[in-house]
Amino acid sequence: MADHETKPIPRRGFMRAAARAACALGIGGGAAYLIAPRAPGERVWQIDPAKCIACGNCATYCVLRESAVKCVHSFAMCGYCELCTGFFNPAPNDLTTAAENVLCPTGAIVRRFVEDPYFEYTIDRDLCIGCGKCVKGCTMFGNSSLYLQVGHDRCLNCNQCSIAAACPAEAWVRVPAARPYLWKKVT
Repeated sequence: MADHETKPIPRRGFMRAAARAACALGIGGGAAYLIAPRAPGERVWQIDPAKCIACGNCATYCVLRESAVKCVHSFAMCGYCELCTGFFNPAPNDLTTAAENVLCPTGAIVRRFVEDPYFEYTIDRDLCIGCGKCVKGCTMFGNSSLYLQVGHDRCLNCNQCSIAAACPAEAWVRVPAARPYLWKKVT
């Protein structure tokens, strides 16, 4: 064989190489879509925490099986209270994490002792369904350090969001994609 001649690729080898290339292109294209910067002027859905009344619609009206809305915690606003009204039922039997004492139906809020009398409360996003029970309790009796936000890693950014249409407080707004979160302000 001369130097300029190439050896033919067997059909099976060609098919394997083509399948690998297609997979790599698919994975690379999917990753590029997920991490691609949003176009200037593009807008996304978000919840205005100043308007949200924690009605529970976020957990039930989302087109996703598990709502894209999640609870977030403003640690700068939190009092780290032993009796957190976003964590405990209004009249708990005991200040323990037993199911009958806590508000969250999925156990998404994790309570951790810091030092007497302080506790830290964190949200397990994988367990949070966006029901807003903790937000309502924190707003009614606490300092409103818990609030709901759309998780843009999950949201489909539907043209007409079904949760926004069902929101009685009209708390759903379109915000610039470059700044997709509306953080609660420390007062």
